[in-house]
Amino acid sequence: MPLSSNLLYANDRPGEHPTSYYAASAVPLSDFAPLDGDASCEVCVVGAGFTGLSAALHLAEAGLDVLVLDAHRVGWGASGRNGGQIGSGQRVVQGSLEKMVGKDDARRLWQIAQDAKDLLRSLVKRHRIECDLKRGNLHTMHRERFVAGARAYAEKLRTEYDYQHIRFVDREEVREMVGTDAYHGGTLDMDAGHLHPLSFARGLARAAVKAGARLHEMTEVKSCAAGDPCKVVTGTGTVHAGFVILACNGYLGDLSAEVAARVMPINNYVIATEPLGDKQARELIRDDVAVSDSRFVINYYRLSADKRLLFGGRESYSYTFPRDIKRFVREAMLEIYPQLHDVRVDYGWGGTLAITMNRMPHVARLAPNVLSFSGYSGQGVALATLAGKLLADAIRSTSQSFELMEKLPTPRFPGGATLRWPLLVLAMTYYSLRDRF
Repeated sequence: MPLSSNLLYANDRPGEHPTSYYAASAVPLSDFAPLDGDASCEVCVVGAGFTGLSAALHLAEAGLDVLVLDAHRVGWGASGRNGGQIGSGQRVVQGSLEKMVGKDDARRLWQIAQDAKDLLRSLVKRHRIECDLKRGNLHTMHRERFVAGARAYAEKLRTEYDYQHIRFVDREEVREMVGTDAYHGGTLDMDAGHLHPLSFARGLARAAVKAGARLHEMTEVKSCAAGDPCKVVTGTGTVHAGFVILACNGYLGDLSAEVAARVMPINNYVIATEPLGDKQARELIRDDVAVSDSRFVINYYRLSADKRLLFGGRESYSYTFPRDIKRFVREAMLEIYPQLHDVRVDYGWGGTLAITMNRMPHVARLAPNVLSFSGYSGQGVALATLAGKLLADAIRSTSQSFELMEKLPTPRFPGGATLRWPLLVLAMTYYSLRDRF
C-alpha cells in the first residue's frame, strides 16, 4: 500500500479520538472550528500535536500571528495516544552518538535532551497543565547478557556526563520493583518520568490559544507550496503564510517527498486494564515509575492515576490496526505479568508514530521559510515539545540547537518511500524473532 494521506483515515473515524483510556480520562477541551475560507498569517503550523502546539505557543508568546491546522483534533495523533513516557537523552545512546557526531556534539545533544525535560516540566508548571506528571523511569534488561552494558552505561552517564539521577539496579531489586521474574537488571532514572499525554497536549493547546494562536481542527492540508508567501491548501480554504511548519510526524502523507524518504510511519499499540487498586498496583510497579525493556520491539508500561496498568508494545506490519488490539497486546502483557490472566482489559488502541533509519529526528529547512521536525522514533514526549520551541527560535532568529539537529545525518530509507515499508517488515520480523530467541 503506498503511503498517502489515507493514513489519516485508515484506522479512525474523522474527528474522533480512539476509544482509549486517554480519551476517556483527559482534561476536557472545547472543539475548534474548521477553517472556513481563506486566511493569512505569519506562521502556519500543520499538525496539532506536541511539536505543532509547542511551536504555536512559543511563537504566539513572541507576538507572531500563528495559525494551526489539524485534520482531526488537538492531540489526535501519536501525541494523544503514546505511552506517556519521558526519557532522558536522545533515542540513540551517548556512546553511539559520540561515534556518529563526535564527543563535543554528542554532549550538546545530551544537553538538548536535558533541556527538553526541563521545558516540559516548566510548561506544565507555568500553564498549570493537569497531566499526572510524575518522575521515574526504569529501563529493564530482558537478557542477562545486556546487564553489563546497562551497568556501564549508567556509570558513563554519571562520570562522563555528570548525570547523577541514574543508577544501576540488580536483578533482585528489579524483581522487587516490578513484580516479575522477566528481567535480569536495569537502570533507574529519576529525572525521567511519565504523564497523561492527551491532557498535556490539550494543556498546550489551551496555553497557545490564550497567547493568541488560532487553531482550526477538522482541516486537512492537501498541499503546501513554498513561496513568498507560502501557499497551504486545505479542503475548505487556502492559507497564505510567511512561514510554514510541518509538524505531522507519522501523518505527513504526501506533503513532502523529501521528508517521507527519511521518516517512516509505524503503528504501535497500548491497552489499559481495569483499575487494580492500590495493593495490586504496587505489587506490579512498586514506586509508580514508568517501565520499558531492552527488546528491539519494546514493551513499555506504567500505572495510570486510577491504578490501571497501561501496557504498550507489539507492532503490526501493515498500515491497518489488528482487529482485536486488546488480545494482541494482552499476550505481551501476560508474558511479563502472568498473574494478570484474569484481569479485565478495558481499553485497547493503536496509533501511528514515525521512525528514522538511525532513530534520530529528521530536522530540515525544506525551503527558506518551510521547516520540518519529525521522526522521534518513540522518544517524542519531551523532544517533540522542545522541537516546537526550536522551530519557533529558528523562525525568529538563529538557533544553535536547531542548526545542530538539522545537520544530524538522517539517511534515506533504502528504496525511498516506495520500498521502505516492505524492507521494514523484513527487518522488524527479524528483530522480533531475535527478541524471542
